[in-house]
Parts: sequence; structure tokens; C-alpha cells
Amino acid sequence: MEFEQIVNERYATKVFDEQPIPEDDVNKLLDLIRLAPSSFNIQPWKILVIKDAALKQQLLPVSYNQSQVTTCSHLLVFCADSDILGKINGLKTLMIQAGAQEEHIQGYIDMMLGFEKGLTPEQKVSWAQRQTYIALGNAVNGAKALGFDSGPMEGFTPQAYVDILKLPSNIHPTALCAIGYGKDTPKPKVRFPKEEVFKKYY
Repeated sequence: MEFEQIVNERYATKVFDEQPIPEDDVNKLLDLIRLAPSSFNIQPWKILVIKDAALKQQLLPVSYNQSQVTTCSHLLVFCADSDILGKINGLKTLMIQAGAQEEHIQGYIDMMLGFEKGLTPEQKVSWAQRQTYIALGNAVNGAKALGFDSGPMEGFTPQAYVDILKLPSNIHPTALCAIGYGKDTPKPKVRFPKEEVFKKYY
């Protein structure tokens, strides 16, 4: 499927048919999400993949009772990881494992460390959340490319998710993405005209 077709046919699915997505296809989507770009390539996110029906049912009331949560095949919880220092150290290890010489990348590492040092705890969360939405974009378009549907959502109570899923303090639920096979009928896309969206400086 061409990318133009993907973005035209993708829609925010409200009701799924509860049919499970083959695990191979789920793993293909996770790889597409994993390859999303991020500032400095720090990848400050953790994506929780929930298939268990009882757990989805438990999350339903703290998700504004949106039917996507329980009718989807899998519920993806996109979380920002505010442990920026830990991500920098992990990325340094990965770069060295990939063949980089430590002395050649130290300047880059130092730049990231300086960036991290200048952020307040609140800014770390905010910055990581903005990065996380890039990965969410890969999820919604990747799902359609693989032949199934998705429903991105912000309507949930993050602290309740933290409590139910027993998440550590650096993991911040930011957005949900239900995936599965849509049971509803997509409506025509309504978007502002290009003249309102873009201002060209040619």
C-alpha cells in the first residue's frame, strides 16, 4: 500500500470487532514503532502492549468507558520516559555496540548530557511526551499499512493507569492507541484547507 493511500484510508476507529491480530503482524507494527525518529535518537518512551481481556476491562472505567479499549485486539499505551540520563547512557552503549569508537562519540554524548542537565523534572516529562507522539504517528500509519485499524486516544486518567499497571515514577502514560479490525464505518475526512494550514515563504 502506498503511503498516500495509507494516510487517506486511515481513520480513528471507534469500535473494533474483537478479532485478534496475528502476533506476527503485531510484532511487525512494534518494529515500525520502534524505528520512529526522536531528538538525539534518545527514544524517550516505553510502549505497553496490553492484550489481556481482564486487564483491558479494568482499564475501561479510567478510559472514559471508550469501547475501543475492550473491543480492540491490543491496546498500546504510549508512555514518556523522563529518565533522560538513563536513555543517554543506554544509547551510548548501543552506539558502541554498533561499532562506534567512544572517543569519536563523546562530544555528542556530552552535548546530550548538557541538554539533560538544563531541564527541570517537569521539562523532562514534557519533552519526552512530545517525542512520544512521533512514535504514535508510526503506530497509526503502520497499522493501516499492515492491514488493520487503529484508534489513538487521549481520553484516560494517566495516574489511574500508573496505579493499575504499577508503573515506576519515570514512566508517564501519555496516549493510547487501540489496534484491531474496525467494525464501524469511516466517515469522510474533514480537514482545514491547505490555505489555512500552510503559510509559504517562497
